[in-house]
Amino acid sequence: MRQTLFGIFFSIGVSSVLGKTVTVCIVFKATKPGSVWVKLVSFKISSYVVGICSSIQLLICVTWLSVSPPFVEFDHHSYPGTIIIQCNEGSDIWFYSMLGYLGLLAAVSLVLAFMVRTLPDSFNKAKYITFSMLVFCSVWISMIPAYLSTRGKYMVAVEIFAILASCAGMLGCIFVPKLYIMFLRPELNTRKIILQT
Repeated sequence: MRQTLFGIFFSIGVSSVLGKTVTVCIVFKATKPGSVWVKLVSFKISSYVVGICSSIQLLICVTWLSVSPPFVEFDHHSYPGTIIIQCNEGSDIWFYSMLGYLGLLAAVSLVLAFMVRTLPDSFNKAKYITFSMLVFCSVWISMIPAYLSTRGKYMVAVEIFAILASCAGMLGCIFVPKLYIMFLRPELNTRKIILQT
């Protein structure tokens, strides 16, 4: 269940960032007169994006568990004279399908945030989302060779490091600038200052 729960919870997190990016994109496209995007502003589009994207990942994980469930494996070859009991994920195809779908969500969010990063300076949420998804993608791209080249207990350590680093990068890039203004520069957190920039 470790891999499937990781896939489901991460898809919820990345889908939330994607939903926020889609909302930012729609809001600024709806400001043009006569735009068809105005109808979508009133909907909870980010909730639909999170629900649909997470449901697809849930479907992938449920199919994976029903078709090729994980099983206990005894590794006699990694360390001579030592037997390592580990969990075999079952089918590598389903495991990489789950990771590939996460990568697809992250890539779509990164591309969409990159396209809307040129918004007015007072609304720089898209820049933070772009940078957070760039950190997220770079952590996972650098994790793949490290994950494939390790065996045994070190695979779990590499995976945990990638999870923690990508979460910290994603949350840090989005929320640290807001916390900086709230706690260290509260004079910038006024409506007058926001509307001037």
